[in-house]
Amino acid sequence: MTPRPTISAVLPTYNEEANLEGTVRGLAPVLTRVAADYEILVVDDGSADRTAEIATRLAGEIPHLRLLRHARNRGYGAALRTGFAAATREWILLLDADGQFLPAELERLVAAAPGADLVLGYRHRRADSAHRRFFAAVWRLLVGLLLGVRVRDTNCGFKLMRTALVQSLDLQAGGALISAELLAKARRRGAVLVEVPVTHVPRRWGRQTGGSLRVTLRAYYELARLGWRIRQFN
Repeated sequence: MTPRPTISAVLPTYNEEANLEGTVRGLAPVLTRVAADYEILVVDDGSADRTAEIATRLAGEIPHLRLLRHARNRGYGAALRTGFAAATREWILLLDADGQFLPAELERLVAAAPGADLVLGYRHRRADSAHRRFFAAVWRLLVGLLLGVRVRDTNCGFKLMRTALVQSLDLQAGGALISAELLAKARRRGAVLVEVPVTHVPRRWGRQTGGSLRVTLRAYYELARLGWRIRQFN
């Protein structure tokens, strides 16, 4: 029988006051069931709403939960890097706190973990607008062409990853490029990647920020730069 893993769950948040508590309360019992030991790291990326207040209250109720705060909004990648650096367990679970994933499906990722370094969720039916799905398809194509990473869903916010590997990658991206950078650098290390389908549900509360034109154009620019840097070192 495979031993249960130990897991550091990293939840990046930005103005998720309406979604954070439901995500945490849905995740905690799943972690209790599938993990030998765990911690929940809520990274508040300079939210202007009650996200930090809610996380502080939850930390008082859930001993495994810690709040990590940015004084200002630094970007999705910066939030992930803060959470990854603070992780102390064998595996890192990345779970976006927007309520669009089902925490119970962590069991699928854990089941696929033996022999893998990265277990990547992919949204087999994306609950997004047509323009977000279009940009995601373009992004996946460019990541494959420029970085040599060909996976079904580069930016899926539901991943299980070996902590030692992630912490050794010297990730630099501050924004949406972080997932592509992580996968490209892990591939260069010879990491074993496994893909698992996960359910994606519509966002019920709050506003998506990752799909704005400004964020998208910046991500394309940073992707081109990263591709150039990787080719320089090959």
